[in-house]
Amino acid sequence: MSIILDHINYIYGADTPLAVKALDDICLQIPDGQFVGIIGHTGSGKSTLVQHLNGLLKATSGHIYFNGEDIYEKDYDRKKLRSKVGLVFQYPEHQLFEIDVFTDVCFGPKNLGLDKKEVELRAYDALRKVGLPDELFYQSPFDLSGGQKRRVAIAGVLAMKPEVLILDEPTAGLDPRGREEILHQIKELQMKTGMTILLVSHSMEDVAEYVNRIIVMNHGSVMYDGTPREVFSHYKELEEVGLAAPQVTYIMHELKDRGLDVDTDATTIEEAAETVLKALHRA
Repeated sequence: MSIILDHINYIYGADTPLAVKALDDICLQIPDGQFVGIIGHTGSGKSTLVQHLNGLLKATSGHIYFNGEDIYEKDYDRKKLRSKVGLVFQYPEHQLFEIDVFTDVCFGPKNLGLDKKEVELRAYDALRKVGLPDELFYQSPFDLSGGQKRRVAIAGVLAMKPEVLILDEPTAGLDPRGREEILHQIKELQMKTGMTILLVSHSMEDVAEYVNRIIVMNHGSVMYDGTPREVFSHYKELEEVGLAAPQVTYIMHELKDRGLDVDTDATTIEEAAETVLKALHRA
């Protein structure tokens, strides 16, 4: 099954003098098992978009279908939707509040009405999936590093066993090592479980490295939708709307301009290294 957005529009402050159209006729389909990056400048509509997917915001017009059901139908169970489409907000560690890590992660599944054993099994499994060492399970979440807190917050959503995991700037505020660890763990989770993951990010390197598909938002509309290679081939158009391609893209174009026959569509360091070696071998 999939998530389908059918002509979604959203207006902040509708019917007021301050009305702002945040989403403009969005039509998208997100199949099961995809790892999707959503990028765009501040105010482009990317965070507004993902908050529609689990019903936190309701479209001004249009329809959203999850597993074939219209989430705007009168009798649709929005609470069930939010357990199936998990959303991790930017700086989610600000939402940690329990006495220890394990208890915090138990909070979500406990609210689903599950028995104690199932709640604890889910919490344990979720913490292992995000790579948190067992010795930290019963420490206060406030004693952890920024990256560890971020893992606990993600585990709290995973313990709900969602079919779709949405991460809104999951590496915001982390140092380079922490950012790499979190993204690697998310990619590993996606590969092992086949879960659908949507990653909202402002980092071109991050999305180029980890996702299979990129959706570029601009002024509330979808500007581009394709593979990283397809999207970043439009690097000049992206620059015009305040975005950019990964640094690798610019390096490849510079090498091409200097006469080295490289693949300018390379978007990761691995792809760049491969095409440079091939070009040097040919030369």
